[in-house]
Amino acid sequence: QVQLAESGGGLVQPGGSLRLSCEILGRTSNMYAMGWFRQAPGKEREVLAGISWYGYTKDYIDSVKGRFTISRDNNKDTVYLRMRNLTPEDTAVYYCAAKLVFPVDRNRAYLTDYDFWGQGTQVTVSS
Repeated sequence: QVQLAESGGGLVQPGGSLRLSCEILGRTSNMYAMGWFRQAPGKEREVLAGISWYGYTKDYIDSVKGRFTISRDNNKDTVYLRMRNLTPEDTAVYYCAAKLVFPVDRNRAYLTDYDFWGQGTQVTVSS
């Protein structure tokens, strides 16, 4: 079982950028597709993006396409979410998630059905 540790959240001004990191701890030899989610106050958690094990396949929800970029560095067991042109509506707790995949699915990105979750990192967009 893996553990996920997010970092990089904080306070940023509207129009600013931020990069979140998610370290995968205890991975062993398993393959994991990864995703980023967020939950704003009073709202349900929503998916933002998913990335395949090797990072070749990425998927985004329409509302963040062009502003958010998901990437990963398997040498560091770390997944990233680069966010730009942030607005107050992006204020939320951001979570990363891992989905155990078999080799046949190593090039698939997922937006649902994740197995493990991090504790989240707060992102606040405010002037």
